[in-house]
Amino acid sequence: MPTNGKVGFGLLGAGLIAPFHANSIKASDGCELIAVADLDPARVKKVTDKFGCEGRRSLDELLDDGRIDVICVLTPNHLHRDATVKATAAGKHVLVEKPPAMSLKETDEMIAAARSAGTHLGIVLQCRVRKPILAMKEAIASGRFGRLLSADAYMKWFRSTEYYLSDAWRSSRRSGAGVTIQHAFHYIDLLQFLMGPGAAVQARMTNLMHPQVNLEDTLNAFVNFANGAQGVVVASTALWPGTDVRIEINGENGTAIMTGERMTTWKFRDEQPGDEAVRQLGRGSVGTAAGGPADFDFADHQVVISQMARCVRGEQSEPIIPAASARASLEIALGMYKSAATGQPVRLPVTDEESIWKD
Repeated sequence: MPTNGKVGFGLLGAGLIAPFHANSIKASDGCELIAVADLDPARVKKVTDKFGCEGRRSLDELLDDGRIDVICVLTPNHLHRDATVKATAAGKHVLVEKPPAMSLKETDEMIAAARSAGTHLGIVLQCRVRKPILAMKEAIASGRFGRLLSADAYMKWFRSTEYYLSDAWRSSRRSGAGVTIQHAFHYIDLLQFLMGPGAAVQARMTNLMHPQVNLEDTLNAFVNFANGAQGVVVASTALWPGTDVRIEINGENGTAIMTGERMTTWKFRDEQPGDEAVRQLGRGSVGTAAGGPADFDFADHQVVISQMARCVRGEQSEPIIPAASARASLEIALGMYKSAATGQPVRLPVTDEESIWKD
């Protein structure tokens, strides 16, 4: 429990995503940003100057601070597992930026470590809390769609070559920098969140516009879901100037489409009194990262942060996005990598996942 009435947060990593966490913590009632740690002193100073928190040199220094209840793991993707296991062993709750880890084995080790320590482990997949997505989830649960037929995600974004060269890990396949696991993972997760686990995938990955880096900037994939529905994932960071993500759900009795964070289509055979209000969901005036890595606000992150604080205070039993719920999304993404490498469809669950990141 917090020692001073506020839940204390420490940020591990002072890169691109750190200000979104810092702003979220600052804006959340009963939360306090204590410190940020990074190997780069200049990055630490940039965050401490802007947000008035303390600077640290390492995860160990964050763990030694008794005021810190929650560690936000904002490191490159391949470092998530080690930081999480170490933080939970120290009795800290952990929020990890997506993806949870680079393998199912690592994810399972993180989940087991938190369970053993009696701490909470959440994943930052903040797109799940967008109001149109929650409306779709409720409509699926209530049966309004009838038999689910199709679930598609279209992410046609742009990232410059400078983005990929701005940090060494951003051009490293082994670090999880490809479009599938670094960018499209949010939207693969939304399909899994809405439709349930995948049964099989087939994928093709290419590099259309970033020859300076050895990773995929474009994904085209088919997904068969365990519930019998099928879907398509099209994702790219090669398509200037970048357009808003589109999530489409189709059933025998209805269709719903979210574009960016706006509900742009909500049509059912059985029109209900609240449907017009649902069609108005989404602010529509803020960016959703289509054209640049920081072109979005922190409102969705704030929901995830504040919900973790509620867990720490004992007001709810688990984070809004527990690690176990993101595991099935990671399995779909790993299946896509395996399919792209072999040129064959892949049935889930994934086997031989240690081969996926070999060059």
